[in-house]
This record gives sequence, C-alpha cells and structure tokens, in this order.
Amino acid sequence: MQSIGKVTGSIPVFSTDKASTFVLAFFMQFKVYILYSPSINQYYVGHTQNIEDRLYRHNNSGSKSTKKANDWQVVYTETYLDKSSAFKRELEIKKKKSRKFIETLIKK
Repeated sequence: MQSIGKVTGSIPVFSTDKASTFVLAFFMQFKVYILYSPSINQYYVGHTQNIEDRLYRHNNSGSKSTKKANDWQVVYTETYLDKSSAFKRELEIKKKKSRKFIETLIKK
C-alpha cells in the first residue's frame, strides 16, 4: 500500500520471479510502515513483523505515540529480510523529520 507519510531508510529487497518470490515471501518478515491519521492530519513511522496486529494496536491505544487518534491507516510499507534492516530504515525515515519527504516517498 502506498499513501501519505514521513519516511527514511534503506532500499527494500524484492524480486519478481516466482521462485524468488516464494523464498523471499517466506523469509521477508519485517515491514517498515507509515500510518496516517486523517483526524489529526499526522503520520507515524514504525516497523513490525505483523502489520495487521500492529495497526489494530495503534488504533486501540496500544501505542503511546498514536493514542491521540483511532483512525490510523497504513499508507506505505517496505519489506525487509531482518529486523535490523527494518529498524535502520525506520530511523532513516524519522531522521528526515520531513512531511514532504514522507509524502514524496508514499507517492512513488
């Protein structure tokens, strides 16, 4: 999914052939994500192994940073092979501290 947000990080890993897609789908477990809340017009950047569960927790006061809204939507994701790479990318995005950068990233 792609949409609106604040972003930084490394290059995601991906493949288009069927064998590689199967292997990567099995191992690619970590996602860097950008959430957007229309009610407060704000972005949130994070990383997780389970995007559905994490979104549910963000929308149900499961995070100190996102408890001020309950209408968070996933607007952008990148997939990584390991937690360390995903975390580095999350920090890269956050260090930009730029809404314009996030919105440009989401539009790609």
